[in-house]
Amino acid sequence: MKANLVKTGADQPAENPKAARSASRILNMQPRGFASIPDRSQHDDDPESGDPYKLQGLDRVVAILDLLGSSDSSLTLAEICQRMDLRKSTAHRALMALERTGLIERAPANRYRLGLKLYDMGSRAVEQIDLRSRVHPFLRKLALRVGETVHLGVLHKTRVVYIDKVEPINRRVCISSRTGTSNPVYSTSMGKAILAFLPAEDAAEIINHIHFVSFTSKTLNSREELMGALDRIRRRGYAIDDEEMEIGTRCVGAPIVDADQRAIAALSVSGSALRLAAHCVPGIAEHVVRCAQEVSAGLHAHLAKQRRNPGGIHA
Repeated sequence: MKANLVKTGADQPAENPKAARSASRILNMQPRGFASIPDRSQHDDDPESGDPYKLQGLDRVVAILDLLGSSDSSLTLAEICQRMDLRKSTAHRALMALERTGLIERAPANRYRLGLKLYDMGSRAVEQIDLRSRVHPFLRKLALRVGETVHLGVLHKTRVVYIDKVEPINRRVCISSRTGTSNPVYSTSMGKAILAFLPAEDAAEIINHIHFVSFTSKTLNSREELMGALDRIRRRGYAIDDEEMEIGTRCVGAPIVDADQRAIAALSVSGSALRLAAHCVPGIAEHVVRCAQEVSAGLHAHLAKQRRNPGGIHA
């Protein structure tokens, strides 16, 4: 994971269908894909479309946000039109509406990127996720046990979104990551842990959409390197970010799995590479894997209880 060490006094493929179905039972999230919305502006909100809940203009706006969110850089109007097969006037109207609301912002050279309002909304959204509240006590125990920063993350397309973070008590040097932000799956311990424990065809679909960028000299920069790393992760049960996002920071992650043993999330321990030295990794990994297993078992029991009593009526 990418995380600077700072002194403090306080503290992007189509989304995997099978994993998303499992995760959505816990996260109450609706999986979305990369599909573009064709330009049918003259038929917006057409009652003859056959779908009484389809709002063409809204669908198009959401598709633009998805496109900007999955892009590694800001996009021009022409690039958006080309990738979504939209007329320039149609795309321009949608972009102006999004810019007025703060959901996107204009970068230099008339390029567009996601706006900070989405971060604020996303931060509020993760606060409401059931998974976060159920896993948080486990994260606190793990942070206390290992004395390092602990994260919880979920997969979104080719990125891992950080939905919770617990800092160790009385540590003056902390990891500067924030909930609601994300990093690529291939360069983070949580991302690789999730990929390694997805069905092979689902992981391959995600990997096909990865655009590899080297953040440090240790970053995995090819599909072949990533596939080799995933094989090792499956054998040992945990993943390592060995200064792949930030020189001086090392992370150890393990998957949280559903009843079918498919990864739906991951947790990790992150800290200075000096403290998390190579000889310390196996010991830290033992704590991380055990915590992930306890979380998984707790979620399985919760879901089984919900299935037995879906209405929440207690005898």
